Order: sequence, then C-alpha cells, then structure tokens
Amino acid sequence: QVQLVESGGGLVQAGGSLRLSCAASGRTFSSYAMGWFRQAPGKEREFVTSITRSGGMTDYADSVKGRFTISRDNAKNTVYLQMNSLKPEDTAVYYCAATPSSSNYPHRSRYAYGYWGQGTQVTVSS
Repeated sequence: QVQLVESGGGLVQAGGSLRLSCAASGRTFSSYAMGWFRQAPGKEREFVTSITRSGGMTDYADSVKGRFTISRDNAKNTVYLQMNSLKPEDTAVYYCAATPSSSNYPHRSRYAYGYWGQGTQVTVSS
C-alpha cells in the first residue's frame, strides 16, 4: 500500500509556472506507475500525464503537451509535475495517483489507479 501527499499548488498568473510534488510513503515507490489528474468544478476528473515505474516512458494529454513535464525520483519517493505557460483553463484540483502496474506503457485511465492523494489546488488568473 502507498500513501500520497501532493504539494506545490497555488495562485499564479497566466503564463507563469508551478511545480507540483507528490511524496509517497513506503519503500516500494519504484513498484508503482504514477499519474497526475485534475478536476475543475463541475467537470469530470481528467488525465493530465503519467509515467512508468522506471520513468522510461511518459504520456501527456494533448491539452498540456509541450507545457507540462512529469518526472520522478525513486530515491526520494517523489513524482513531480512541472507546469509552464499556465493558462486559466489549467485551473483545477490536481491529484497524483499510483498503480502497481508493471506495464511498459503509462496508463491514461483513472480506473487503472488504486491510490490517490488528497489533491492540491492550482488557480491560474488571467
């Protein structure tokens, strides 16, 4: 089992940057593929990006491709989301998620993830 705690959210102007972190408990972090999702008010939770256990493969939603970067440090039990060129439509609660998947490909479906953090608010002002 793994517990996830996100941090790094906040208020930023359009065009700005933020880096989110997700710290995982336990000694088996490298056994989990990780993902970031977001949920805006009145909308479904949507896929943002994901990364395999080794960090060798990543996947991005079209809406964030070229602006967001996911990375992980297995020695620090942490996954990161670097967000650049932020837009007002990026405003949402951002969640990290974990799945004990050994797949060579990152997962997009939220149903593939069994562990979730509590979320961190990101607000982008225009």
